[in-house]
Amino acid sequence: MTARTHDLAAISSFVIVATVQTARPISVATVLLALLFNQIGGIFPDIDQPTAPFWRNLPVGRLFGKAFDKLLGGHRFLTHSLIGFLLSGWMFHWLLHMLNLLIPKMDAHIVWWAFMIGVASHLFMDLFTKEGIPLLLPIPLKFGVPPVKALRITTGKLGEKLIFIALLAFDIWFCSITYSDLAAIVHQIH
Repeated sequence: MTARTHDLAAISSFVIVATVQTARPISVATVLLALLFNQIGGIFPDIDQPTAPFWRNLPVGRLFGKAFDKLLGGHRFLTHSLIGFLLSGWMFHWLLHMLNLLIPKMDAHIVWWAFMIGVASHLFMDLFTKEGIPLLLPIPLKFGVPPVKALRITTGKLGEKLIFIALLAFDIWFCSITYSDLAAIVHQIH
């Protein structure tokens, strides 16, 4: 999937999870960082790809991207597995403890969940691509939905564009039916 589709899937997943939670007071810093790190989580598994948006947006990102590509075993390897998911969560948890020292009003728990929801949505969306993902690494078997590879989506082609449009339509519908829940969340921001 392209970064645009991963971004939309990450925020869609985050909004769905947020609406099923009980609205409680939340700081502006937490909201902004949760949204930011949700989007970073949505593209984070592609850190193993030198041409990924994550690296393109950094001044010397291409150099780091090439190094990470080699270090992580290439695209759709470690970072697209359950081991990579758990390692990402552990490393981000550690980073958040450092960040929490600088931004004490941030609820690190919410920001961590926002990031992890983004990462999980990325892995879920990549299951639908022709390449699949090595979910159970080190077992060298790639998983995909549906199991028949010919029925899966090719990144950047019509199938992905249709998924993007369907996801956008779902978001509009979902936000309209959960408007009061979303409004309650907004009213808790201080």
